[in-house]
Amino acid sequence: MSDITEKREGEFFEDVLKYFNRAAKFVNISEGLLEQIKYCNSVYRMRFPVKVGDDYQVVEAYRVEHSHHRLPTKGGIRFSTAVNQDEVMALAALMTYKCAIVDVPFGGAKGGIKVSPRKTSPEAMEKITRRYTSELIKKNFIGPGIDVPAPDYGSGEREMAWIADTYATFYPNELNALACVTGKPISSGGIRGRREATGLGVYYGVREALSVESDCQKWGLSTGISGKTFIIQGFGNVGFHSAKFIHEGGGKIIAIAEWDGAVYNANGIDPLALEAHRQKTGSITNFPGAENFDKYKALEIECDVLVPAALENQINKENVHNIRCKIIAEAANGPVTPEAEEVLIKKGVYIIPDIYLNAGGVTVSYFEWLKNLSHVRFGRLGKRYDEAAGKNMISMVEEMTGKSASDVQKSLIERGADEQDLVYSGLEETMISAYHDIRTEFVGNPEIPDLRTAAFVVAIKKIATSYNTLGVFP
Repeated sequence: MSDITEKREGEFFEDVLKYFNRAAKFVNISEGLLEQIKYCNSVYRMRFPVKVGDDYQVVEAYRVEHSHHRLPTKGGIRFSTAVNQDEVMALAALMTYKCAIVDVPFGGAKGGIKVSPRKTSPEAMEKITRRYTSELIKKNFIGPGIDVPAPDYGSGEREMAWIADTYATFYPNELNALACVTGKPISSGGIRGRREATGLGVYYGVREALSVESDCQKWGLSTGISGKTFIIQGFGNVGFHSAKFIHEGGGKIIAIAEWDGAVYNANGIDPLALEAHRQKTGSITNFPGAENFDKYKALEIECDVLVPAALENQINKENVHNIRCKIIAEAANGPVTPEAEEVLIKKGVYIIPDIYLNAGGVTVSYFEWLKNLSHVRFGRLGKRYDEAAGKNMISMVEEMTGKSASDVQKSLIERGADEQDLVYSGLEETMISAYHDIRTEFVGNPEIPDLRTAAFVVAIKKIATSYNTLGVFP
């Protein structure tokens, strides 16, 4: 992903509060309950030493649980030198609203470790991750029914496996120990489809937005992803998979920006070929057939859909007037500042908000959590039964009609759903349903200014319902 610009400490959480306050005007909920929903419930700031070589490195880290209206809380762990308490609080809050929007039964949480994965050896990374996990265990900030971390910027399957192993070491008799963290490798209890989940969710969300004909007419676009021009900022896990699925869906990706530069080709860029080039050379720059481009200016190229998939604050008052797109699809958390958003809305730019669009990761994390609790791989019970039912149906149709189905037709009907098929299907249903929940709120109330506010309204209503159901606020 991209390291473009950073917010000053204290600004990011303030931005989230601004969005919340704007949406709160459109809900009939008591001030006391709104106050409870708005702020973080638990903030754990820690410092611990880790021996690296002959010296000790003191590591600063955080875990924030924003809301306990549903348990466990859920949120990734960010590994970055830019990590600070304000950022982790903001991201935890966004997780609460994100989970509510897609009907995932978690409260929001987030973690952060102030370390550079690029400049830290694997051995030191393991020590830091395991020590961080032990610190969370000491304060009861991790567990299958308490708080379930996941990957985020700078972390991945490797770190999640270390966390799961450390937790299991502390609780050797815990039957559900693997459910203490998601985003694990398949061999350590992970689920097929988790790695690409956020990017696939971005694709489903953009595709659904472009399926509404009346909206597309307002934007001067035809329906569907096919033929639309895209710019992707950030080529990490989220950016790469967003680009991959958009490309496979017929979208034309004309520029991709990363932390070390950008590439541009008006005729389109194949993200798989670009990733192969990066694996070979260590950079996306100098990609054959594409022009090297300034990583900041790439955002300002004219396109139909701009997909910021890097860090927060990427579109701000400094560059917003140069943004030339019809839709911004927020694959990252908080890539557009509130000040920039006001300008974009006046320009008629449609923003698909982060608290909806990048919820694919937590949705599939929910599926992984369920898998770990049930101790059964999805598809295991029904796959062969479905295949047998498909074969029987084909045989009956062939017998009744006197005609034979082609091998392609047979393979489509006979195939039973495996774990990845079910994960993709569940994610697709989630993203489609959630988009129309938000859009219905937006269209149904002319006073709501934008889709982000509508998303916050949907989230606040669902969270308030949970609190009222619990009887916390009679």
